[in-house]
Amino acid sequence: MDVHTALADASTVPYWLDTELRPTPLPPLTEDRSADLLVVGGGYTGLWTALQAKERDPERHVVLVEANSIGWAASGRNGGFCAASLTHGYDNGATHLPEENERLAQLGRENLDAIEAAIARYGMDCEFERTGELDVATEDYQVADLRAGHDPEAGFIFYDQQQLAQLVKSPTYKAALWDSREVAMVHPAKLCWELLRVVRELGVEVYESTKVTSVTDRKSTVEVTTETNEAGAGANEAGSRATITANRVALATNVFPSLLKRVSLHTVPVYDYALMTEPLTPEQMDSIGWEGRQGIGDCANRFHYYRLTADNRILFGGWDAVYHYGRQVSWKYDQRPETFETLAEHFFATFPQLEGLRFTHKWGGPIDTCSRFFSFFTTAYGKKVAMAAGFTGLGVGASRFAGTVMLDLLSGESTELTELEMVRRLPLPFPPEPAAWLGIKLTTRALIRSDENEGRRGPLLKVLDAVGMGFDS
Repeated sequence: MDVHTALADASTVPYWLDTELRPTPLPPLTEDRSADLLVVGGGYTGLWTALQAKERDPERHVVLVEANSIGWAASGRNGGFCAASLTHGYDNGATHLPEENERLAQLGRENLDAIEAAIARYGMDCEFERTGELDVATEDYQVADLRAGHDPEAGFIFYDQQQLAQLVKSPTYKAALWDSREVAMVHPAKLCWELLRVVRELGVEVYESTKVTSVTDRKSTVEVTTETNEAGAGANEAGSRATITANRVALATNVFPSLLKRVSLHTVPVYDYALMTEPLTPEQMDSIGWEGRQGIGDCANRFHYYRLTADNRILFGGWDAVYHYGRQVSWKYDQRPETFETLAEHFFATFPQLEGLRFTHKWGGPIDTCSRFFSFFTTAYGKKVAMAAGFTGLGVGASRFAGTVMLDLLSGESTELTELEMVRRLPLPFPPEPAAWLGIKLTTRALIRSDENEGRRGPLLKVLDAVGMGFDS
């Protein structure tokens, strides 16, 4: 079977969202409201912020508004890798924040533990599996770095090629390092919907199809203007307008244009793509092993990530990261046939024993990327407004930590988190167009050349490393 046949019947709806379990849409906001805390954005960051706000103060009046529907964007269509890392990997943290990297690593582990505890405490049905992740070498030059990471006491276990073949069977594998403790797998959309259930049970008012169009300082409060979509999420015609007056506002819009203009250049949207297979038969599962159900990612700059679902489908994503001129975010970029065909070819190269398997879903979506590749924070209007963005693909876990930070910032008190350099220092902004487009294109080409040259970083990547904008997957 060729890749065209394998992809022929694939739905363009993200697999996680293509289910009858999707909650009934909530109505938009159609009249003025007031709140102690307004949360803007109904993805992970906004939902975790609302949940923790009610846990800190059950009497606090919290309102959450979402421009479309809860979890429809990155939070509902990602790979479901819930990692402890707050810095896009320990090495990236050491590059950008060497003096506090150890503490950030510990805070990340505590954050993942807190996510697991919250899922258990509230009985969230989100297919949480703390399986860890295998970083696999597919080229000989990648093996040494993985071997150097072997530290069983810390939960990092190295497997050579023969040992790895007993875990997951692929002719492309040379070795692997298993991070056994710091990554969990989740059903990303179910996590959103369960967070929605919990926050509503705790008394949070949630409105969908309600887009915030402006944020204005009003002495002791913040006034937010919304444009509601009375026709329902995804419709094109705007409905009524309403105003929300809030004592504090948490902005969790991530990849979408910031409501704070001064940080509008600090992120760029980069499109990522994934495929989902039909469920594997018991015989097909036996042919690949993978009994540990770990998440898997390879070591190249242009990398793949893949994992098993609860019903033994395989999600296979990554490789291309596509930027569109002008920081454009549009539904029309969610489909990219050439990337899907490439991913399908790579899938069958990774698991040739699964030849004949079909893909049931193919989709994409934008990731909010910043120049240091992990989240940043800022405040406005006398710390009555806080914002977090820039997760660069690792927001499933780090979003809860971002909610914690924003609530600390909005409290007006000095805490350990508000004093972190990670929180106080913004990453370097990307340049305006056309420099941003040109720079990203040149960097992408340099990363491809690096992969083709045994990982050696050329002149452009070395310059970017030196100024704090270097990428290491």
